[in-house]
Amino acid sequence: MTSSPLPIQVRRLPHALGLPLPSYATDGAAGMDLLAAVTEAMTVPPGGRALVPTGLCVALPRGFEMQVRPRSGLALRHGITLPNAPGTIDEDYRGEIGVIILNTSDTPFVVERGMRIAQAVLAPVVRGAWVEYAELEETARGAGGFGSTGTAG
Repeated sequence: MTSSPLPIQVRRLPHALGLPLPSYATDGAAGMDLLAAVTEAMTVPPGGRALVPTGLCVALPRGFEMQVRPRSGLALRHGITLPNAPGTIDEDYRGEIGVIILNTSDTPFVVERGMRIAQAVLAPVVRGAWVEYAELEETARGAGGFGSTGTAG
């Protein structure tokens, strides 16, 4: 069962003119591709980071966030990832969406205009409220930390 897409208000900045808006590549895709709105090619050296502009500002629907995630193809073929993945665009942020990329490979990576650099996933936000207790319910895991749920890995 598919539902109607949720409208997302978007403002295109001058350096994004001529680029298509983010869209889903297939009917079953969870993420929309974000494109690089660079005016000239940008080279990211091995081990380097860069902020890639998208040229887009959004007003998200109330109660939603936009998660910015890496693209698996860029990660596999070029070692490009997002060091803060998933990045979060809050519903009240109105500035330009920028994508921080990290080149984990041993070769320079060139970002060109219109390149698909990340994907955006719209997600509902559930807000919590801290309630302090003197004791918490016991569980089988207890205070076991990192790696405490298994022996493999």
